[in-house]
Amino acid sequence: MQNSKHITLKHLLIDNQKCIGLQYYSDRAIDLIVKGLNGINWSKEFSMYYLPNNKFNLDNIFNIFRGIAWIDSKYFFQQTKSKQLNETFDVDWFRKRKRASNFRFCPESYLQKLELKKYANNTVRSYVSCFEDFINYYHDKVIDNLNENDIRGYIQFLIHADRSKSYINQSINSIKFYYEIVLGMPNRFYAIERPRKDKKLPVVLSKENVRKLIDSTNNLKHRCIVSLLYSAGLRRSELLNLKITDIDSSRMLIHVKDAKGNKDRYTLLAKTVLEDLRLYFRQWKPSSYLFESPNREKYSANSVGKIVANAALKAGINKSVSPHVLRHSFATHLLENGTDLRYIQLLLGHSSTKTTEIYTHVAKSSFDSIKNPLDL
Repeated sequence: MQNSKHITLKHLLIDNQKCIGLQYYSDRAIDLIVKGLNGINWSKEFSMYYLPNNKFNLDNIFNIFRGIAWIDSKYFFQQTKSKQLNETFDVDWFRKRKRASNFRFCPESYLQKLELKKYANNTVRSYVSCFEDFINYYHDKVIDNLNENDIRGYIQFLIHADRSKSYINQSINSIKFYYEIVLGMPNRFYAIERPRKDKKLPVVLSKENVRKLIDSTNNLKHRCIVSLLYSAGLRRSELLNLKITDIDSSRMLIHVKDAKGNKDRYTLLAKTVLEDLRLYFRQWKPSSYLFESPNREKYSANSVGKIVANAALKAGINKSVSPHVLRHSFATHLLENGTDLRYIQLLLGHSSTKTTEIYTHVAKSSFDSIKNPLDL
């Protein structure tokens, strides 16, 4: 039976020194042992005992309390969910920027850690931008000395500036990345409050409007792009990363590699799309990626967005249509056709059916059996 007594290890920064915080409910036996630890001190600010953060003290804690108290280290040791990508790390934009004398730039160590963790280039840009906004807000303070109250003050500033919830969450992520990953203090700011996520329903097109959208594309290449986004339920990044060899025409499947959460999966290949892809391949002759720019590099995300938006405008669709709307429409139409939610989850690459269940709120089939009281 597991011991009911437990001590939670926390990362603390005291007098600019990394420390191990010992958080536990008051207990006479634990108190006596803790107070007897060599180098132990009490922090009024954090209301807990602490020791210098080094290997000897960390090992000593586990050894001394073995069989006496459970050591909870989930807030102490690093766990990262960073997305591992094979794209080339690109920070030329960072190097080439003009350096204003009164502007604090992101530390080099921040960029190095982003590269080592293989973060996506788009995420790198976002993190660097958000973190630089933060450190320039506190332009007169030493970065490493900023604490939880400073971060809360900055978040409050963003709220008053009417910044979006997604921007605020991205800012918190970029700040936590520096203190917890770059400085090696995982979950130091685990208690920082985040704004509640909006629970908005996905925008979905009717099957008729999807057909109009596909028919309103300007050329065969654009038609294939829009058709694949919808018929395979692809994210924009997944479409751009597709290689020619990922199209399995013998099994009528598409192999999606290195998707969100570092996962591979298979999704559907429509017969009509395969016919268009064969014509497209003969006409455009891509060399590596299925869709390439004129210089044979990966097609740009902005171009895909414009293709979808322009086709929607041309089709007369009075909704803001993005590539992700086509993915939402794919999932919803499958559900309306009676496809099991579990299969839809696999096709979309969702980790949990809870994510996929949102489509039950927009599928027309969910309401077909309900009689409107005005029609009764």
